[in-house]
Amino acid sequence: MIIENTQEMIELGKRIGENLKPQMIITLLGDLGAGKTTLTKGIAQGMGITDVVNSPTFTIMKIYQGKYPLYHLDVYRITNPDTDFELEEYIDSDGVSVIEWAENIKKLLPDEVLEIKIFHLDDNMRKVIINANDEKYIKIINEACK
Repeated sequence: MIIENTQEMIELGKRIGENLKPQMIITLLGDLGAGKTTLTKGIAQGMGITDVVNSPTFTIMKIYQGKYPLYHLDVYRITNPDTDFELEEYIDSDGVSVIEWAENIKKLLPDEVLEIKIFHLDDNMRKVIINANDEKYIKIINEACK
């Protein structure tokens, strides 16, 4: 799908966030400035979170409370996921994990995730590709992309 501006990215995130359940994992892939954090802001809004959401690049993770906890991770700086991070405790918890730069910890993730790739087309436009191989995530895609 083509996203033409920041507001459309937030609206897509809201539609995704409204359909999430505990223990779901969203992986966000894309270059710097592609819109991963902007999409996460919308996801948070869809989950009923009113806090300001910003990138956890230097802290690795921020936790927000809405209808479920949102674990917003930016693993850009993770070089060795075996020793640097205990992701499993968040994946198996009562919240939703949104992971920016998820390719850096791919071996720690289950096969069943909602994968979102964001590509720059120009200053404002983005191409968003959403993939899933599990029915619960496919339902989210169908709801969010109506």
